[in-house]
Amino acid sequence: MNYSLIFKLIGNVLRIEALFMLFPLAVSFIYGGGEHWAFLWSILILAIAGTLLAMLKPKDKNFRTRDAFVVAGVSWFLFSLFGALPFYFSGHFNSFIDCIFESVSGFTTTGATILNDVEILPKGIIFWRSFSHWIGGMGVLMFIMAVIPSINASSINLLRAESTGPSPDKIVPKIRETARIMYLIYLAMTVLLIVLLRIAGLPIFDSIINAFSTAGTGGFSNMNASVAAYNNVAAEIMITVFMFLFGINFSLYFFILGGKFAKFIKDIELKVYFGVVIVSILIITVNISGIYGGIAEGLRHSSFQVSSVISTTGFSTTDFNLWPTLSKVILVFLMVTGCSAGSTGGGVKLIRFIILFKAAGIELGKIFHPGSVKAVSVNGKKVDNDVVSKTALFFFIYFAVFFASVVLISIEGKDIVSSTTAVIASLSNIGPGLGIVGPAGNFAAFSPFSKVVFSFCMIAGRLEFFPVLVLFTPSVWKKSLIK
Repeated sequence: MNYSLIFKLIGNVLRIEALFMLFPLAVSFIYGGGEHWAFLWSILILAIAGTLLAMLKPKDKNFRTRDAFVVAGVSWFLFSLFGALPFYFSGHFNSFIDCIFESVSGFTTTGATILNDVEILPKGIIFWRSFSHWIGGMGVLMFIMAVIPSINASSINLLRAESTGPSPDKIVPKIRETARIMYLIYLAMTVLLIVLLRIAGLPIFDSIINAFSTAGTGGFSNMNASVAAYNNVAAEIMITVFMFLFGINFSLYFFILGGKFAKFIKDIELKVYFGVVIVSILIITVNISGIYGGIAEGLRHSSFQVSSVISTTGFSTTDFNLWPTLSKVILVFLMVTGCSAGSTGGGVKLIRFIILFKAAGIELGKIFHPGSVKAVSVNGKKVDNDVVSKTALFFFIYFAVFFASVVLISIEGKDIVSSTTAVIASLSNIGPGLGIVGPAGNFAAFSPFSKVVFSFCMIAGRLEFFPVLVLFTPSVWKKSLIK
């Protein structure tokens, strides 16, 4: 374990977070909410801690795979911990546990909250909540790789430790350039959405907040009623479309920029994503049209909620907790599946379902043709057996953590629907679930212990378990281990 190099990189992460806090600090000065001291103290603490760690001079420059996983896991825990400081210093939260929960929810783009009244918060705090979505959407370490010199060629390990999906790849030879391209696409789409929301009639501050939350597929709003508060059909349509777009693998946007439209259109995960969205919208529209007095209103709400849930954004225009059972079952299914790998969304990811379905089909085929030799392929490329095995392992870990978390949460006696969907919403980084954690509710009623469990689930789900589980593996921390 290369401790010096690990701590040095974590120090850079904390210094970057201090720089990020300059934006909400500026907002607090512009709107005069009085919360600027909360950010000044937080920036000072981060700057000192980050600089002390960044000053380390490691003798060993080798950055191994296990080092990358440790950096990813520790960075996200510390980033969320320090990110809770402005909430704590602002005095608008009941406890530091609540501050940590809100911070973790923000950076992991979950969007779950313990706040009953968001609108009373100062503008700087509201900005920091949604800005944390934007920061966490593409990834903290992805940003680090985009703005500072990469450690060495093995920094691809950092990308793999933080990125979502079975096997993230470089889209250009240099990993730093890959990170920059991803962030430029991300920034351009965010700015475009801000402009469109402003044109639709939303105030500039509201446009920025909703764009940040949409881009990061997080769902924090500056309104208690979320997007429904505006009753603005044009804004709803734009947010619906962009939630869907941010749920697409960002590598595919690079293909479009390179003129490789065929590669974009033929992507199997994109096809499945589009198909699942369309089918879900159609079924739910028919199922809820009677509630809203017609197909048009039913389509309006179903399309928004399907896009919101499958992209794991968590925005709402209506309380889907009141929808018929069929519609709620479909939404829970979408909570688990999530959207595309390589997007800013959460969930298991559709590519994993595709891989396992194909693997299952091959195994079933061997029953009738024992001598056949077939391999799983995606987009015309063979998928290694190692990837298939890791995909199956991911499913096992996901449901193992799910069941363990539900047992822990059930200790305080909340109803089964609220408890199970709250865990799903945390693991899949969605935000709202059903029951008391539905769109009209929040996580405030849960105990501090349960909030800690939810916070762990949010980070574990965002990092797709392995970087977090590595931290609890004793052998990883032994210096004698070479690889």
